[in-house]
Formats: sequence, structure tokens, C-alpha cells
Amino acid sequence: MHKPSLEIHTYIYMASITREMVCGFEPSVWGDYFITYQPPPLQRSEVSLRIKAEKLKEDICMLLNTCEDGLERITLVDSLQHLGIDHLFAEQIRTTIWDIHGTEFSSSSLHYVALQFRLLREHGIWVSTETSVAFILADVFNNFRGKDGCFRKDITNEPKGLLSLYNAAYLFVHNEPELEEAISFARHHLEVIRGSLNSPLAEQVKRALQVPLPRTSRRVETLHYLSEYRKEKDYKPLILELAQLDFTLLRHVQLMELKDISEWWNNLKSICGLTYVRDRIVEAYLWSHTVFYEQSCARARMIKAKLITLITILDDTYDVHATIEECRLLNAAIQRWDESAISDVPEYLKMFYRELLRNFRMFEGEVAIVDKYRIDYTKKALQNQSAYYLQEAEWVQQNHKPCFEDQVNLTSMSSAVPLLSVGMLTGMGEAITNAAFDWVASRPDVVIAGARIGRFLNDIAAYKRGKNSGDVESSVECYIHEHGVTDEQAFTVIYSLIEDGWKTTNQARFDHGALLPAVQRVVNAVVSMQLYYDNGGDAYTFNMHIQEIVNKLFLEPIPM
Repeated sequence: MHKPSLEIHTYIYMASITREMVCGFEPSVWGDYFITYQPPPLQRSEVSLRIKAEKLKEDICMLLNTCEDGLERITLVDSLQHLGIDHLFAEQIRTTIWDIHGTEFSSSSLHYVALQFRLLREHGIWVSTETSVAFILADVFNNFRGKDGCFRKDITNEPKGLLSLYNAAYLFVHNEPELEEAISFARHHLEVIRGSLNSPLAEQVKRALQVPLPRTSRRVETLHYLSEYRKEKDYKPLILELAQLDFTLLRHVQLMELKDISEWWNNLKSICGLTYVRDRIVEAYLWSHTVFYEQSCARARMIKAKLITLITILDDTYDVHATIEECRLLNAAIQRWDESAISDVPEYLKMFYRELLRNFRMFEGEVAIVDKYRIDYTKKALQNQSAYYLQEAEWVQQNHKPCFEDQVNLTSMSSAVPLLSVGMLTGMGEAITNAAFDWVASRPDVVIAGARIGRFLNDIAAYKRGKNSGDVESSVECYIHEHGVTDEQAFTVIYSLIEDGWKTTNQARFDHGALLPAVQRVVNAVVSMQLYYDNGGDAYTFNMHIQEIVNKLFLEPIPM
């Protein structure tokens, strides 16, 4: 058995529907599934699979080190990224990227020029779209423009090049109208030709038109590319074999983590007895997994998943269950952060408060002594989170109608992005320097931009769905009321603000090159929100929508 059957899902759904639907939440589609699930045995022992993977890794390293053709090298790097095994070749890829940067690329292929641009920007190397002495990219793009400055019609006959241009252009920053023009041009022509394309390009174009590659979860892209790569003209069997092996070995570890965290959640539920909260432990783990899928990130992955769950309990308590006085008492205790404060907590929240403190002590025990200060930062961020939730509850209690700016300023913070940006790095150890951690904790522009993107995406989903009675007015509602516009006009403005947020997010890679490992994790976290709030939905709260991804990542046979 590789995935829950319809009968199992129906049973789980009906067993918990009474409890959760009272609050407007769908019940979990998973229940205890990952606690009792017995994965099929590995075809060979784990040790022999790891030995085989190491041999393949050596062969690919040799390939990267000896390849002298620039076009082939960047294609290799791109394939490794699509297949999710670039983390195994960090040093070799870094060398390749800097070699590319030092070369004036004058290919007549739109695909390769755009691919070069995307890879350099993804790796934090600034490449201007204006004329540069070191890298005259504008001249290269101008090779694809006519005398009128517009893109030439003949490049529309190169669909792979159009797709590469389209994806690359989404790494734009503020004040880059050339790239916004490239997006519009490429999108229009891709939509025109999409019905005539062959596999795998047809599938890749379809996905990109829904969500461009720079905003796509890396692990979800890998799911697709594992079955597409062998159809590429640059296909190399040893690379696909390593990708499949790595996926298998990571899944083996992550299924054990899903079992462990499901048991942790069951224990927490039984102790706290808070039947009104969303049961979303699998979704919380997946959310963390989209940011940290590598084996070396196991501790960070588990800490973030638990933090998401603890935040969910707080959110649902403040939003849909507690009275305003209970909210005030809970927040006061969280600000004190002491066992003695439990006497002041409402009776039904006492055990949760105790478990909250206990879990933070457990987090402290999981990190090195020199990193314990990071837990203190995370605790302070959670205290701030509680205060933001209380302020929202006070607004609802007072029937306060905030202006758009005030609403966005508060609810961007209550989105939990600032808290999770700090908390997710506590378990990274030496992979994240103290300077990088302190930078993230200072709420830099990229964290604020991510918070706003998350808030706007969430608010659009909530507006389309209909909000809970305890929810503060959304940014959509505030904008409609303040400016006297229709909901579609408000969506247009807010989607424009989301694009501004993405530009700021992209800019962070270039402004903070010395902190790039931390920046890339924050960017991954922003990208993960696109997965959960795609197409105006909320796949965390209404979790049936994310079920297919969970199945493919952890249960179904690996794409061959």
C-alpha cells in the first residue's frame, strides 16, 4: 500500500468531521496514517544504496570538473537543480557559477543566454540588464530585439528559449522594466504555442504559466522533472540514477520523521485536549520540508514543523475560540514565560501553556550550547506573535475598522513569517553563521516582504472563501472600504503589491551576498507560501488540496 485509500480517507474524515467543522475547518485527511504506515522495503540495503550514490556522485563531480564547454556546464548545473541534487555538488556548482560570471557569453541562443542570466541571479551574482563593462548582458539581449527595441518575431519560433526568458525574467528587482516587458512578451507567445508543444516542454510551459520556476517549490519541481529528464536532449543516465537514489534515501528518512512528528502531535493533542484547533501536522511537516528537504537539515526541519503547529494552536485559540479576556490572560502569561504564570492562564489552556514552555526547553536541548541564544530570539519572536494575535482580537472586540496601511502593518507581522524566519534557522548549526542569524532576526527587508506576500496571498484566499467570525478585516476588505472600489480592483492593487514583494525578495540575494545561505532559506520560505496559497486557495487550512503533493513526495512510487 503506497497511499491512503478512498475508504481510509472517508473513515478519517467522518470520524473527525463533527469536531473540526464546528470551527469551519476541514478535518485531517491523514489521521494516524503515518504512525501505522509500513513503507515498502528498499530494493537493496540502505548501506549499499549509499555506497552506490557516493560512486555516482564521484562520477558526476568528474564530469563537472572536466567539462570545458560553457553551454554544457550550465546545462548540467540546471539539471542538478531541477532534480534536487545540487546540494550534493555545492562546491563544484559554486566554481561553475563563478566561471560563468567571468565569461562574456555571446551565444545566439536565447535559451542559453536566459539560462545563464537565471543561474547567476539565483546564486546571488548581480547581472545588470543595463550595459556593463564586466558583463554586457544588455547587448546580448539586444541581439534578440529589432531596430524598434522590441523583441524580434523570429525568436517566437524558439519555444525553449521563450520559456527560459520567461523564467529568468521573474528574478527581476525594482526598476527593471526590460524584464517586465520580457515576461509579458514571453507569456503571450507561450500561451499562443502551448497547444502545439511536445513533451516535456509542453508540461514545463504549462507549469511555468501557472507558477514561474523561481516561485516554484524546489521539491515539487523535482517530482515533475524526475519523469521528464530522460526526454531532454542533454539527458545523462548517471545523473537521473543519482537523483532517484537520493530521492529514495531522503524519503526513507523523512517517513520516519513523519511518524515521529505525528506521534508528537498525538501526544500534544491528548495532553492539551484542545479539540477546536486545526489538525494539520502533515501539512506543517510538508511546509517545513519545502524549505529544508536535505538530510543535513533534519533538525531544522523538525523544529520548524513543530513551531508551525504551536503557532496554529495559538492562532486558532485567539481567532475562533477564546474570549477577549481569555486572550489577554494567555498573552500575559506568554509574555512572562514562566511556569508560575500557569495559575493565571484559563483552565482549558493550562496544559497547552505548560507544553509550550516544555517544547522550547526541548528545542534548547537539541542545539549546541553556542546556539542556545537562537532559542531566546525565537521565544521573543513568539511572544511578539502572541501580542500581534491579541491586538487583532482587540480590534475585533472593538469592531475597529483599520485603514489599509495599519491593517497590513499588523497582519504582516501576525502572518508568523518573522517568527518562522528566525525559528527555522535555530536548528541549522554552523551552516548558518551567527551574523546571518542575527541579520534574519533583525527583520530585514526580505523578511518583511515575505510577510507581506504571505499576508496578501492569505487574505485573497480568505476573502474568496469567506472569513471566520473572529477574523480581523482582511487587507482586501480594508482596501475596498477605504477606496470605494470593487473586489477585482482591490485584487489588482494587491497583486501589484505582491509583485513588489517578490522584487524585494530577489534583491536580497545581491544586497547580502556574504549571508547568502540564510538569504536562500528565507527566499525558499517565501516560495513555500506560493505553494500553499496558489490560485487563491488556502491549502494549509483546507488541506484536501495539498494531499496529492504529500502522496507523491512520500508515498507513491518514485517517478522513473
